[in-house]
Formats: sequence, structure tokens, C-alpha cells
Amino acid sequence: MNTFQSIIIAIIEGLTEFLPISSTAHMSFANPLLGIDHHDPFVQLFEIVIQLAAIATVVVIYYKQFFDFKNISFYLKLMVAVIPALIFGALLKKHIDAALGNLMVMAIVMIIGGVVLLFIDKLFSNNQQAPKELSYKQSLIVGCFQVLSILFPGLSRSAATIIGGMSQQLSRKTAAEFSFFLAVPTMLAASAKSTLDVYQDNPEVFTSTNLTTLLIGGLVAFVVALFTVKFFIGFVQKKGFALFGWYRIALGSIIIVLLITKII
Repeated sequence: MNTFQSIIIAIIEGLTEFLPISSTAHMSFANPLLGIDHHDPFVQLFEIVIQLAAIATVVVIYYKQFFDFKNISFYLKLMVAVIPALIFGALLKKHIDAALGNLMVMAIVMIIGGVVLLFIDKLFSNNQQAPKELSYKQSLIVGCFQVLSILFPGLSRSAATIIGGMSQQLSRKTAAEFSFFLAVPTMLAASAKSTLDVYQDNPEVFTSTNLTTLLIGGLVAFVVALFTVKFFIGFVQKKGFALFGWYRIALGSIIIVLLITKII
């Protein structure tokens, strides 16, 4: 992976991480088009770590919530919500690795997720008033929905947790924000695990050149995501999720055609 490729992938990550359209799928689809070998250990590490860099924008934008140490329940509920992903992520690592290498499966999941998003606004149209505070039970249920994105790469962690939140009578805004919050411990754990695995299996990956590439990619993803978060919250409050559903269906269909015709 050269610097140009890393910047393009980082831009894609920053644009898609918080949208319910699967950043993982977008990076996986872009890799063959850019001539990137997804099986390269550094590429796999890069894609995980820049997701954490993008998600770090949540801490910056919502710093009052993250650094309100008097509100212990905020941290406890994030811990409760992240537990299912930690358990299933560890148990299903081989499944995840295999699924990430199957672009056809990811494209199909993109389409199915898109169809769900077409109806989510009508399905939860009564979610007008968000509760002042999520309960521990609601936090755990949203965390269980996050597991779906682990089982089905291409579904989108953001989409799964937002749908989970709305199933608990949360408004679009509250569901989206809790999805953002939950991403922080989830991706922090994923990045730490990925870094440790690569270091143990392929320590030669940690060269100064690769670390510089990782730093550049992280900075680009962070800056792009900073603007995406603000756009997304405003957009879903006014327009809902249907546009993202149509986008997923269109992209998934295009990828299937490209795979069938062996263009990628």
C-alpha cells in the first residue's frame, strides 16, 4: 500500500464510518479497484486502525459526555453494550476473516441492509420523544444488534446499532448518537486486538514507512469523519434513512455485476 492508496482508503473510511452503508464493505470493494491486496497483514491492520482514527472524532465532538466523570452510568452502559461484540468477535474471528474476503456475500448483505433501511422510518415512525437516558437493558439490546454487523460484514455496524436503538423507541438522533458512542470502545478493542495479532504473526510489518502510512491514513480519516458526523446527524433528523437504503441497493447491485463480469 503506497501513500496515494492509503489516502484514498482513508477518505472512504472517513466518509462512510458513521453512515449506515458499511465502511468495511466500501474499503473491501475499493481495494481491488486500487490494486490493493486485502490479504496483506498491513492492509488489514491499516483498515482497522483508521476506523479507530475516524471514530476518535466522536470523542472530540461529544467531549462533554465522554469527559463527564460524574456520570458514571454513561461509561457503565457503554461497557454493557460492548460486551456482546467482544465475546462474539473473539469467538467468530475465523468466520469474520472468511466473510471479509467474500465480496459477493458482502454485496448481497449490502442490498438486504438497504431494503431494511427503506422501511425503518415508517416502522419506527412513533419514536418522536427519546428517553432522557438509556436503561442498561436498552444498552445491552443495542449491543446485541451490533453483533449482527460482526456476523454479516457489509451490514454496517452503524446501521445495526441505529436500528437496534430505534427498536428501543429511541429517536433517530438519539439512536445515531449512541451508535457513535458505542463505536469508541468497540473499535478501540478491535484495534488493540488487530495490532497485537499482526505484531505477533508479522512483526516485520511495523516498519517506519508503514507506520508513517498509518499515521497519514489516520489523520485523513479523522479530518474527513469530523465533517461527516455533523452532516449525518442533521440529515437523518430531517430526511431519515431511505436515501442510504437506495444507495446500498445500488452499490451492492453494481458490485455484483462487476464480480459476475470479473471486472473485479
